[in-house]
Amino acid sequence: MPNPIVECIPNFSEARRPKIVEEIIQSIEMVNGVKILDRHSDMDHNRTVVTIVGRLEAVEEAAFQAIAKAGELIDLDNHQGEHPRIGATDVVPFVPISGVTMVECVEMARRLGKRVGEQLKIPVYLYEEAATRPERTNLENIRRGQYERLKQEIGKKPEREPDFGPAQTTGAGATVIGARQPLIAFNVYLTTDDVSIANKIARAIRHSSGGLRYVKSMGVLVEGQAQVSMNLTNYRRTPMASVVEMIRREAHRYGVQVHHSELVGLIPNEAVVDAAVWYMQMDQFENEQILETRLYSSGSDSENGSEGAQDVEFLDALASGEPTPGGGSASAYGAAMAASLVAMVGRVTVGKSKYADVENEMWKMIEQAMDLQQIMKEAVEKDAAAFNAYMKARRLPRDTDQQKADRIQAIQAASINAAEVPLQVGRNALQIMRLALKAAQLGNVNAISDAGTAAAFAQAALNGASLNVRINLLGLEKEQDPARMLNELRSLEKEANRINDSLRDVLIDRGGLSLS
Repeated sequence: MPNPIVECIPNFSEARRPKIVEEIIQSIEMVNGVKILDRHSDMDHNRTVVTIVGRLEAVEEAAFQAIAKAGELIDLDNHQGEHPRIGATDVVPFVPISGVTMVECVEMARRLGKRVGEQLKIPVYLYEEAATRPERTNLENIRRGQYERLKQEIGKKPEREPDFGPAQTTGAGATVIGARQPLIAFNVYLTTDDVSIANKIARAIRHSSGGLRYVKSMGVLVEGQAQVSMNLTNYRRTPMASVVEMIRREAHRYGVQVHHSELVGLIPNEAVVDAAVWYMQMDQFENEQILETRLYSSGSDSENGSEGAQDVEFLDALASGEPTPGGGSASAYGAAMAASLVAMVGRVTVGKSKYADVENEMWKMIEQAMDLQQIMKEAVEKDAAAFNAYMKARRLPRDTDQQKADRIQAIQAASINAAEVPLQVGRNALQIMRLALKAAQLGNVNAISDAGTAAAFAQAALNGASLNVRINLLGLEKEQDPARMLNELRSLEKEANRINDSLRDVLIDRGGLSLS
């Protein structure tokens, strides 16, 4: 399958100082794996919008670096512009493009928000699909009163409590981070300088005032010309052509016309095609009739992602005649699979109205599971490295009494280190079992067998790790550190048995499974 690609469109409250904009752009370009598709600076709005795409982790890192740089260089206490804003980096949406789900974009928003709040000390509010409160779904609600009112109310009013970060602001203001479907930023200019007409038209077309669904709009004056500035949040449900035609009719009421329109950033090809089909009344049109569409679809399905290839390489290496990777690495790999299954159960639970009361717990569970997945993936390599270090100690010279003593000491140290890696795998496998139990207790009941499977993989990982700890500490059981490690291992195994007993009850009572 193609490599996952996500889009991010950070909005920065600066356009009139090109040097600062360039520094922000450079902070993005320094991150490998991202590409800037578009940048748009509006002097009247005093706002720059950047569109970047790339791998998930790279785009997330680029967004963080840009937020950090903007917070360092932009002071909202000395900022003016036509566009509403509450932060130096005002809003950062993630948009799924290819091989990425909306749930994964929400996870990105939550991870980034937590990091920005903790490391940069900037208040963060989650919006749209990532919103933690219904009233924060709409960006306008969060941005009401702009930075000036937020500065007065944050830390004093409960509704202003941020999702992450401190309940106070600096000149960097606050940042709104979220996940959403593709949005079209679209402006229509009128043949007048009377901004009140643009405001009346904006009021007539926007959804919040009784107008078109999925349209957000306001009237502004740009370079002496009245403009209807819009965000179209679902171009499939409310096509661009319908919006333009309604603006045209409303403008006619006030004796003005549409002068021209402009895009801010990028637009999905489908939206432009839909507008063309509407105006040309091509009732029998099909998307495959577009030359480029037919051309790209004929050759794009053969690409394979790199992660699948890496999995195959690991399994082939595991089956080889080499001592590494071995059982310790396989145990870590199994724990990573268990964590992945836990995350999957969480992801098929969030967003379902039936499980709304446990959604926050599910998001925390997903984040913990994905953190553990990453740790276990790293442990695959660490276990192999620890074994190689042990073998290196075994090859030390032993020609003299001193060399023999040094070799024995090095082997013991390497043995203890080689046991510490699978012991850590065991600790994490137990954590994954706890998460699997929570997934079975609270998650989507249709995925309860997946939660049980996750626990089984985690149990197998713990069992495998246990064998590797014991083999590495063979003959050292009475030493202080090995004795402590073996005692801890026995405690982990007892706790795992208790979790399995609880899980069995849940699978029978909640899942209706017959486990006799």
